[in-house]
Amino acid sequence: MVKLTNHASLSGEIVRWRLAENGLKPWRKDMWCIPRVDGEYVACMEDVLDLYAEAPDPKRPVVCFDESPVQLIGEVREPLPPEPGQLERFDYEYRRNGTVNLFVVLDVNRPWRKVKLTERRTAKDYAKCMLELVDVHYPDAECIRVVQDNLSIHSAGALYEAFPPAEAKRILRRLEFHHTPKHASWLNMVEIEIGVLRGQCLDRRIDDPKHLASEVAAWERQRNAAGARIKWMFTKGAQQIGPRLPRHVERIIITVQRY
Repeated sequence: MVKLTNHASLSGEIVRWRLAENGLKPWRKDMWCIPRVDGEYVACMEDVLDLYAEAPDPKRPVVCFDESPVQLIGEVREPLPPEPGQLERFDYEYRRNGTVNLFVVLDVNRPWRKVKLTERRTAKDYAKCMLELVDVHYPDAECIRVVQDNLSIHSAGALYEAFPPAEAKRILRRLEFHHTPKHASWLNMVEIEIGVLRGQCLDRRIDDPKHLASEVAAWERQRNAAGARIKWMFTKGAQQIGPRLPRHVERIIITVQRY
């Protein structure tokens, strides 16, 4: 900054004033997921984008799958209800009551999602979700294409841990796994839906798993009844991949239709 002026030195106050005047905060840092964009990354990205671009086929549905932890938080003191001219007030102190897990499934081509609450996020819990996809949610589908990230439990082996080999093989015959690139879970549509869930339903203190399950189920019913969908706008044309691999994806345009 001194080099840009005619002064031999600048006081700390002048530096502070100049930084504030231009909205600069050089001391701040941001933790970011920085992917390595190589051939494997591009191959997985194009595979997922091709699925999103396909015409809907009820016999071969495309669903996005992911999970999200939720911390159960209770009140230490009873909140004060709102009054005329006064917002509801709650104490800054809270009580931690453990965590639970939410498995979320989102259909790419129709306004449907399913949220399942579990105590843990294990391979067996994941395998049960895949069983429900096959036998409960899509019993008439010939093949269910599942978009998911690279979490260790997101594999065929999880079903063999949970079920006898014959049953695991039966389920897997109806499933087709498609993984997002490493460090690129933003390519999974359900990540957006989880963000909507957090903003519309989980933006408050809930301390009991049963209460949480009830609230999530009500949110799920409302979203499905309203026909809410994700409008995905990042396509193979938008990424502009040429002979040389891009250093990073410069811009992602995603619009969420929440209501």
